[in-house]
Amino acid sequence: MPDVPAAPGPAPQPTAPAGALRVDLLTREFPPNVYGGAGVHVAELATVLAQHADVRVRCFDGPRDAATEASGVTGYTTPTALAGANPALATLGTDLLMADDVAGADLLHSHTWYANMAGHLGGLLHGVPHVVTAHSLEPLRPWKAEQLGGGYALSSWAERTAYLGAAGVIAVSAGMRADILRVYPELDPERVHVVHNGIDLSGWRRPDADDAVARAAAEATVRRHGIDPDRPAVVFVGRITRQKGLPYLLRAAAELPPEVQLVLCAGAPDTPEIMAEVRGLVERLRETRTGVVWIEEMLPRPDLIAVLGACTVFVCPSVYEPLGIVNLEAMAVGLPVVGTATGGIPEVVDDGVTGLLVPIEQSDDGTGTPLDPDRFVADLAAALTRVATDAESAESMGAAGRRRAEEHFTWAAIADRTMDVYERVLAGA
Repeated sequence: MPDVPAAPGPAPQPTAPAGALRVDLLTREFPPNVYGGAGVHVAELATVLAQHADVRVRCFDGPRDAATEASGVTGYTTPTALAGANPALATLGTDLLMADDVAGADLLHSHTWYANMAGHLGGLLHGVPHVVTAHSLEPLRPWKAEQLGGGYALSSWAERTAYLGAAGVIAVSAGMRADILRVYPELDPERVHVVHNGIDLSGWRRPDADDAVARAAAEATVRRHGIDPDRPAVVFVGRITRQKGLPYLLRAAAELPPEVQLVLCAGAPDTPEIMAEVRGLVERLRETRTGVVWIEEMLPRPDLIAVLGACTVFVCPSVYEPLGIVNLEAMAVGLPVVGTATGGIPEVVDDGVTGLLVPIEQSDDGTGTPLDPDRFVADLAAALTRVATDAESAESMGAAGRRRAEEHFTWAAIADRTMDVYERVLAGA
């Protein structure tokens, strides 16, 4: 999954016409409990789909407040008997509750392995088609065995079973589609569709230049977090997980010019081991340079926009990234993006126009580990230095990134493409 973004907007409102298709979205994450990019995706998708369909959301982390539930959101609690079980087993217990409740839906649409089995079993039980959106693939995240132990075998089984049984699979990028067909070659390619992630453009923009009050508030937020808005800065936003490549960034940061700050909006570590590794690297970096800022809590969206707006360049050093909503958010705020040339990132970042792509040769063992990590770190440092030390070029790339987000990644367009997939699936059911 992806990232540690700010929590998205409100739950979907029942604005679909009477008699509209009923779609149940099944997800682990939904506001206010959003931990990564998949949660942002589902929240935004639910809102725009509600203009076309009767959308019901079924999610983890317990009941929501009365107003949210009235808008069609149902939250589930782990069955008491499984409260102390392996997290993967507890997840499957919650899936059983969700699968029982989807009676009456015309189509089920699940997101991430956490909810895939709810969609698979619910579809079989109630005789309706099940669509999966692929935000990541378990076989390409083998480091999760560190986190789940034997539960990783369960999560991998659940994902595989759901994908092979799905009436349709949505990939968030062409790169992700290629990964799906490589990992699950039994899938009919005709059933795998590409629908990119989107971005709420109205909710992701810097304060207007003539809004002195908003700009002053943003600067106060930035300074409160220890960021100097008068120095160039590289900013990272993401979870502390192997796929995000944070240790490579921390090594590259040691090679940046001394005036360049490093701002890390990074939390939710997968394991104590990777947290300890990152903490050690940050401490060593702080011994040799100033301006290393680490914000561990999840920021409200206005604060995150203020932080992004105060920085010069956004960095996405991922070794595995199906698309990366955080890249779109940074582009919408007007930042150039330096990202690894892997997964769906090249479909977002226009190399040399909206940012720079860092080449990488990767292991094919599922980890995505760079074959030459020193070269990757050096290339990452060089790309970040090039953008961070050229304010005029950074500003031009950032403006181009905003235009690209406006032209290709609006949620309204994503809703239309998703409805097209639903119609194709239902026609073939």
